[in-house]
Amino acid sequence: MAKAWAISGVDLHVDLPGHRVRAGLEAALREAVQAGRLVPGTRLPSSRALAADLGIARNTVAEVYSQLIAEGWLTARQGSGTRVAEPAAVSPPTAASARRPPETARVRYNLRPGAPDLSAFPRAGWLSAARKALTAAPSYALGYSDPRGLPALRTVLAAYLARTRGVRADPDRIVVCAGFTQGLALLCQVLPGAGVTRVALEEYGRPDPVTALTAAGLTPVMLGVDDRGAMVDQAAGAEAMLLTPAHQFPLGSVLSPRRRADAARWAAGNGGLIIEDDYDGEFRYDRQPVGALQALAPEHVVYAGTVSKTLAPGLRLGWLVLPAGLTGAVVAAKAQADAQTSSFEQLTLAEFITSGAYDRHIRRARLAYRRRRDRLVVALARHAPSVRVTGIAAGLHAVAELPPGQREDEVAARAAARGVAVDGLADYALRDHTRGPALAIGYATPPEHAFTTALARLTAAIQDR
Repeated sequence: MAKAWAISGVDLHVDLPGHRVRAGLEAALREAVQAGRLVPGTRLPSSRALAADLGIARNTVAEVYSQLIAEGWLTARQGSGTRVAEPAAVSPPTAASARRPPETARVRYNLRPGAPDLSAFPRAGWLSAARKALTAAPSYALGYSDPRGLPALRTVLAAYLARTRGVRADPDRIVVCAGFTQGLALLCQVLPGAGVTRVALEEYGRPDPVTALTAAGLTPVMLGVDDRGAMVDQAAGAEAMLLTPAHQFPLGSVLSPRRRADAARWAAGNGGLIIEDDYDGEFRYDRQPVGALQALAPEHVVYAGTVSKTLAPGLRLGWLVLPAGLTGAVVAAKAQADAQTSSFEQLTLAEFITSGAYDRHIRRARLAYRRRRDRLVVALARHAPSVRVTGIAAGLHAVAELPPGQREDEVAARAAARGVAVDGLADYALRDHTRGPALAIGYATPPEHAFTTALARLTAAIQDR
């Protein structure tokens, strides 16, 4: 017979006969959350209290809670108890996703590449750095300042980039900007004045740079990409190249030593320019870190970095390390665009790096993301053994090559029907999609409590043919 009990005024009816005790309780809780009768944030009784109310074993309630936490319906934190989870945020449309048909199913699990786990943002450490930075900052630091950014942050960045990425950076040649997007927009403004009319870029990548280049009157030239990175010898006729040499996005290949040297020689010998997008340079798992290309030709490479992957894109903090010949023009463009990036955020980041908190956060994140990557690889090997996984030695995403007969758009649609957002490789083809069907799977984005279920639903979508 069904037994009624209540949480926050919500009556739930649970069928508790024999071996169905756990199944009945699990189904009742899941249905109450799905129906909205248990709203996000509702605190559930402790396993001990609920077991006593229902007259069942405490470990049965604990197992139910654990299962629903793994599925993403509930969340548990030390000292906060078990609560109904907040729904996963629906990702805003991107230039790539704008080309997809509208999704009828609600996206609950985001496995699109390009973002970190926002729930892992080091809030306490960031607040501590903000307090310390604001307390110590002189009043003039909060006024209008150098368009390049505050000297305190530029000095710290120069030392950090030299230590971790091998970048040869002079603080006076660093321009702090609102992420890579603004940095590229500033470069697009000044490149025509530097004699650049054609910019070569990798044939697989985000469409946003193409939009920025064409809006500035520049002509994009596509470079092929293979397992050794961009084919830089195809840049004939271009005056500049935009590359992701440390971890090609989205294919995951690394620009080989020979091609790195060829690119540097091309730039130095032809007076060309390379824009190096080092979007996830801190995350290396199965190999030694690959140093920045900028070190090979500092006067011909613009090094672009950001905290969008290491901390959060919402901070809007990035930087350009510029050759001497471009610094003045980019600084002038920055002054005209928005005068300066938030002094408060700059001061906080400078303190966050100086205190060692940034390094500690990177180490924790690297370990967490490596474990997630391993879980993704194991799940695919177990449930979709015909899928080949590549591009996994670094970064925050992997490429899953589908077996013959599978269509990436159909797999993505089946995943969407299960509440999982995932991209096909075609979403990042800047010219014809010539590679086999594949998915670009971002394993960093889902919060930890939802990751197991996200993988289960993804592998089910791949299997369901």
